Amino acid sequence: MIKVRFAPSPTGYLHIGNFRTALVNFLFAKSKNGHFMLRIDDTDNERSSKEYEDAIKEDLTWMNIDWDSVEKQSSRLLSYEEALENLLEKKRAYPCFESAEELSLKRKSQLSSGKPPIYDRSALKLSDSDIADLKSKGKKPHYRFLLNHEDVNWNDLVKGESKYNMSNLSDPVILREDGRVIYTLASVVDDIQFEVTDILRGEDHMTNSAAQIQLFEALGSLPPKMGHLSLLTDNTGSGLSKRLGSLSLRKLRSQGFQPMAISSLLSKIGTSDSIDIFKDMKQIVKSFDISKYGNSKPKFDEEELSALNSKFFQLVDYSDINQQLNVLNLNITNEFWNLIRGNIDTLDDVKFWWNVVYGDIRVVQFDQDFKNLALQTLPKDRFDKNTWSDWTNSLMKQSGKKGKELFKPLRLCLTGKNNGPEMANLVLVMGKDKIIERLNNNN
Repeated sequence: MIKVRFAPSPTGYLHIGNFRTALVNFLFAKSKNGHFMLRIDDTDNERSSKEYEDAIKEDLTWMNIDWDSVEKQSSRLLSYEEALENLLEKKRAYPCFESAEELSLKRKSQLSSGKPPIYDRSALKLSDSDIADLKSKGKKPHYRFLLNHEDVNWNDLVKGESKYNMSNLSDPVILREDGRVIYTLASVVDDIQFEVTDILRGEDHMTNSAAQIQLFEALGSLPPKMGHLSLLTDNTGSGLSKRLGSLSLRKLRSQGFQPMAISSLLSKIGTSDSIDIFKDMKQIVKSFDISKYGNSKPKFDEEELSALNSKFFQLVDYSDINQQLNVLNLNITNEFWNLIRGNIDTLDDVKFWWNVVYGDIRVVQFDQDFKNLALQTLPKDRFDKNTWSDWTNSLMKQSGKKGKELFKPLRLCLTGKNNGPEMANLVLVMGKDKIIERLNNNN
């Protein structure tokens, strides 16, 4: 069975970049009747928090992403210790005693000499007695994984045939001197023990994946299939890294964006498919194909997201959105929803049109004679689907105005806006008393 994982660190809120990774993994698993695991990578005690862990789960739930299992790395420290011991026995891991300052000086020296800043493996020259002596003096080692300096090849699920020569990479640190296990090791141990079959993540993990392929093999396991997605940019092609705080799911949610608008966009940018709104997650799953993702940089355009958000409201019926509307505490009816659904971009617009129809609006001044004629010609005895046409036909005859000269000032007086829902429908929902009130308020 296909098994994938999404592995966020609970050190902040989910932004669109890491949510896209979650979404692609979820869609990949569900399109193949597979298993989607949420793994909380919380080995960094200083930065990880329960607050962010809960927030991640809440955001995923809001986005209609449900997981089949959940694991926490903080509960699996013994497994990582055992894996390290295994690597030490196989001479594929070794202790290092350089301080951060010493390593920094080495890198600066290499760079000044025109050499790549790759760890020189000087710790491999330490004898057992050297190591024991350093430890007796209170020196705490960090541990590195010993890479084989050879090509690592894999058929990437997104990028196709991929290769990386490991001589271009420092032996990665897998355990810090303070005892904290590093992602490089912990992730591989988890993927082995939980039988993860496919890993989908950003292309910034390509070199990390190459090292981890060797790590899988050193621990006696075949590596999962790998796929690396091109990173999101803004609509100009620039990186999003400086803006991710403003593009958290929490921020987008507070701005009134709908989960299906976000998922519809993020599931299709970077693929060969056209971008359009989906009504529910099942439709996105049905359309998903990892082979459609390409190497070009996908552009995240907030205007495109707004357009999809608007299309979502036009697509959904009252029964689909009723639960969200109830939160507004406005007693919104099916009739009112059908009236405004074509004129809203976010849920905040629902409150705006509620006020336009039932509340108080800014007074708009216009010709007194025209206003008097509007009051005089307003049908008094009946209010039905013909009211608007009967009223405007009568007003046109009395005022001599037609077209924009007639309809624009009348709409502006009744709604305070130059555009909006069909007036024939709007006046029926507003009712005669509200219309008379609006006309009288514009004296």
